[in-house]
Amino acid sequence: MIYKYTSFNSPFCGIILVGSKAGISYVHLQTGEETKTFNIDTSWHKDDEFFTNEKKQFDNYFNGSLISFDIKLDISATPFQKKVWSALQKIPYGKICTYGDIARKIGNIKAARAVGMANNRNPVPIIIPCHRVIGANGKLTGFSSGITIKRKLIELEAINSYK
Repeated sequence: MIYKYTSFNSPFCGIILVGSKAGISYVHLQTGEETKTFNIDTSWHKDDEFFTNEKKQFDNYFNGSLISFDIKLDISATPFQKKVWSALQKIPYGKICTYGDIARKIGNIKAARAVGMANNRNPVPIIIPCHRVIGANGKLTGFSSGITIKRKLIELEAINSYK
């Protein structure tokens, strides 16, 4: 499989997309607060034109005119991660919930920590909106791209949900 990548700026940070004809495999948010190491593989080919649709959707998301992405994904996941990520995609734009809420939605009320780990392993943040999940105490916790951008994304969606 031939992987391609592009990079562009959003209002909050630089973004790198990685994917192939099969779909997007990775979204890296360059915030300076990331907890995961990310390197562009030397076998990937830079191809800005290949990602025209995805970049347009990100632009529309950041300007408040898109509330749900329509992007083909090519990501690997365990069955548990698939359940969690599917539940995340059902959190309405502009809304938040807790890790415990997601655990209940997937039928395992004791899995809040495991939900947090699945969120942490989400390779396509924003597309799969793991930023919409907060701690039981109402605090912003556990976003691998940093709490600053998590706050900005939640605020962006809250503002735009009232338009």
